[in-house]
Amino acid sequence: MKEKVIEKEVKKEVKAPTKISAPAPSPSSTLIQKVGLTDVTVEYSRPGMKGRTIFGDLVPYGKTWRTGANANTKITFSTDVAIDGKNIAAGTYAVYSIPNKESWDIMLYSDSSNWGNPKEWDETKVVAKASAKVIKMPMDVETFTITFDDLTNNSGVLGLLWEDVYVGMQFDVPTDKNVMASITEVMKGEPNAGAYYDAAVYYKTANKDVNQAVTWIDKAIELTKEDPKFWYLRQQSLIHAKAGKTESAIAAAKQSLALAEKAGNAGYVKMNKASLKEWGAK
Repeated sequence: MKEKVIEKEVKKEVKAPTKISAPAPSPSSTLIQKVGLTDVTVEYSRPGMKGRTIFGDLVPYGKTWRTGANANTKITFSTDVAIDGKNIAAGTYAVYSIPNKESWDIMLYSDSSNWGNPKEWDETKVVAKASAKVIKMPMDVETFTITFDDLTNNSGVLGLLWEDVYVGMQFDVPTDKNVMASITEVMKGEPNAGAYYDAAVYYKTANKDVNQAVTWIDKAIELTKEDPKFWYLRQQSLIHAKAGKTESAIAAAKQSLALAEKAGNAGYVKMNKASLKEWGAK
């Protein structure tokens, strides 16, 4: 009798589902990109053309668009960035745009909690506004797509693609400022070989004081002389060459080449041989 009562109670607890699981017409997407030392995340929904004319029709010219579908598209920066020379604080912003035939206005809006456009547009919440030239593509992009393009250590381009239209908005990140602060802080302590190596390579790449780069890369080589690294020696050769020290650059490249051959690293073998030829090594 007791077992029957328990069975009856369990049956009462089982309820039929009330929500249908079906794909969204405009599926959501999250895009994450490291730009220099800044993490940039975009969250948006991706509508499709589905046989429709998009710009000038479904998305009218001269009107504010949510730049996607459903909730407003969001972009998050982990550090301060700059757009058109204007500093934008780290944080999350809605991305709105005003499409036109020849160019778009792309805007970052401080209130990112709206479903689509705000009920009342507040111009004081526009923290950045940039004009982007329309580039016509040779093919249609069926599904609205956001990309990160033209990446460098110091900047990136937020790309918007749909139908046969591409527009992009550049943003600048404070990579150099942050790297230089990091180098200064580490060099105050007891830097290891890796720190000297990283600092030297950054100075070379960023076209900073090449003599300082020579000092640091030589220190990295000295600290690893018991277990030499072919990639360290490769950078030493490049930095010395940049400083006009061709003889020592050739010597470092030859050491790097020998170690790379021993390690079976064809890429470094090829690069070192090319540099030795360029520098007139015998």
